[in-house]
Parts: sequence; structure tokens; C-alpha cells
Amino acid sequence: MSTVHILFENEAWMAPLRDALARRGLPVEEHFVEGGTLDLASTPPEGVWINRMSPSSHTRGHQGGVAFVKEYLHHLEAHGRRVINGSRAFALEVSKVRQDLALRRAGIQTPHTIAVIGGPAALKAAARTLALPFITKHNQGGKGLGVQLFRDLDAFDAHVDAPGFEDGIDGVTLLQQYIPPAGGYITRVEIVDGVFQYAIRSSTAGGFELCPADACAIDDAYCPVGESATFALRPEITADDPLVRSYVRLMRDEQLDLAGIEFVEDAEGQRYTYDINGTTNYNGTVEAEHGLSGMDALAALVERELRGSREAAAK
Repeated sequence: MSTVHILFENEAWMAPLRDALARRGLPVEEHFVEGGTLDLASTPPEGVWINRMSPSSHTRGHQGGVAFVKEYLHHLEAHGRRVINGSRAFALEVSKVRQDLALRRAGIQTPHTIAVIGGPAALKAAARTLALPFITKHNQGGKGLGVQLFRDLDAFDAHVDAPGFEDGIDGVTLLQQYIPPAGGYITRVEIVDGVFQYAIRSSTAGGFELCPADACAIDDAYCPVGESATFALRPEITADDPLVRSYVRLMRDEQLDLAGIEFVEDAEGQRYTYDINGTTNYNGTVEAEHGLSGMDALAALVERELRGSREAAAK
């Protein structure tokens, strides 16, 4: 039987995926990546590959893994290997600029966003072209890094001039229109292989990022929604929801095999999509309560792809 290969850098997120693959009896080889060497004349192992490299890898000291995987995915694809969330999906994963452009291309409404490269002076100039209030965030995001809400320019100027201020890991910081969330929550839609799984909501009382994984470590200084966050199913959102259908089309066009896509709804019912998470994690409490499993859906996809690769090899 062909092997399932997993590229990853965060041990804390692996247990649910391991369990889901083990339940199906699939052979697995794990590849922890924080850098490495790539012999371009080499041939990668046969099998189906799962890309679990996260845009927040640098917060765990693994930015080298992001750089390596970015190139390695092309190596795999050049040799015809099936990659779950391959090179095109990963390019989207590590750039909120590209996410916004892809969403707009798909006709999906996003908050007004300005990408800034150039440090405090450029940020202060850009801030004066955007309506207040606004939030900041890092282009290669994760763990709420760089996410701050500003209601006046003096506070923003003081923030970017402070000694501890840092641009995003790629040098790109975003200024983004703040959408006050109706009901005080944001929503995340989970889709695997073009199939809607479910939607969950999370309170924004403590921050602006939604990290549903049970093992997700949130830095309270930036986004204190970790252990205190409350997640709940939104059963009224179904596969027939027009926004969900738009997400499915977007994922097909952008070659995303799985993603958790986040949106915020304003008081008038307008929905603004602001984040696409290809390295998606799932909240075990919500799933257990409602008999759901995003990782089982991923494992089923991998099993189908393995079966297809075996049948193709037998011809």
C-alpha cells in the first residue's frame, strides 16, 4: 500500500490527524520540517502528501520550515506526487494579501485592506488614508500576531513608534477596516474536498483571531481568546448558504483541498471574509457534541487519493 506522508512542524496539532489516519489503517510517514536541504536531482518517495506547515511556524522557531516547504511542494508536484494543499494553496496560506485578492476575484466581500512595507513612517502615512477604526495584522499570520484595534491615530502612531514594534515576518503589515461583529462573534466555515463540514462561531470579546484547535496556543498579549474562548456550532449555516457555495467555488479555483474560512457579520447582516486557513484545525469539544470530525473527512480524502494512486499504478 502507498504511504501517507505528512509535512509538519507543530507536534501539538498532530494527534487528531494521527488518530483519524490510524482508524483507517493507513500507513504514515511523518516529516518534521524546520529547514533542510533539497537535492533537485532526487526523486521524492511515492505516496500521498499532506502539507501541514502553518503560517504561524515562525512563532515556534520554524520559519525555515516555511521556506523549505514552499520549494519542496514544487519538487513533489514536478514528480507527479499528490499533495493535499499543495504549492498554490500554500502560497495563499502564508499571504493574507493573496487571500484578499483571491476572495475579491471570487466575488466575496472583504474588509478594506492596505498592505504596507516600509516600517513606521510608511504605516503612519497609510493609516491616514483608511477610515477609523481599523485593525493591524501581519501578512503571514497566526496566533493573532500583530492584531490590534485602533480608534485614533495618536494611539496608532505611538504603537508603531514603540521600541517593541515589529513588522510581520515577511516585512508586510496590513491595515484593515474594522467590522464591529454583530452578536460579538466571528464565524469559521470548515470545508474538506469541496464538501461543507460545519460552521462554528467564537466570541471576539478577548481578541480577533479564531483558533479552534484544542491544543492551539494563543499569546494572550496579542489575542487572548485561547482557553477562555467559547466555540459553538452554527447549525443555521448549511451547504446551501450562498457564502458557503462561494467558498467551495473559491477552493476549487485556488486548489485548496481543505480550509477553515473566517468571516464577520456586521449589524446590517453584511458578511466580510478576512482569513483562509489551509492548515485548519478543529475544535474537539464542538465536534464531539455534534458527532462531527473534520480530521475524519481529511483521512477519507487521503484514503480515496491513495486508492486512486494504486489503481493508476496497476494499469
